[in-house]
Amino acid sequence: MQTKSATHTSWHPIFMAARNSMARMVSRIVPPKEIEDIVQETYVRICQMDKRETIEQPKSFLMKTARNLAYDHLKKAETRLADGVETDCDFDVEARVHDEVFESIASNEEFAHFCEAVRQLPVQCRRVFVLKKVYGYSQKEIAKEMTLSESTVEKHIAVGFKRCASYMLEFSQTDERSSQSGSTTNIKGV
Repeated sequence: MQTKSATHTSWHPIFMAARNSMARMVSRIVPPKEIEDIVQETYVRICQMDKRETIEQPKSFLMKTARNLAYDHLKKAETRLADGVETDCDFDVEARVHDEVFESIASNEEFAHFCEAVRQLPVQCRRVFVLKKVYGYSQKEIAKEMTLSESTVEKHIAVGFKRCASYMLEFSQTDERSSQSGSTTNIKGV
């Protein structure tokens, strides 16, 4: 079986032939509003490649590039979601010594746990939760995009909040028990 190779000047026809497939694949990863931007970004990226590069499987390369861009977009969205989350503190802020390193590590750890809480949501619930909290969709918009009833969307959002809060509370209590027992965390490389 002979494979096609693509150079910079021959990408346009390959891109146009693969465009619908890329859009379908990307639609499984990101919200509908983002699909076209990611497909266009894929084209921009391949056009920026060095003209001397030769790709043996151009359609596979396009699909992989689009998929990676979609996942990058999703990661950025998760970061925006975590940045918007407010946490309640059960300690006296004035009594706490200001330590930027501690705060940075604690914040990164909380963010990682929150992301894990979101990842553990059922697929449809996670998608509704992210559309609502990251992308700011209204319940009506989510219902229309996902062909769900508004009450189902509302239930998914409530379940998402409840499960994420429960997960974060469990993390917080586990962390508190660890610090009370005098155990220390061993961080590799430190």
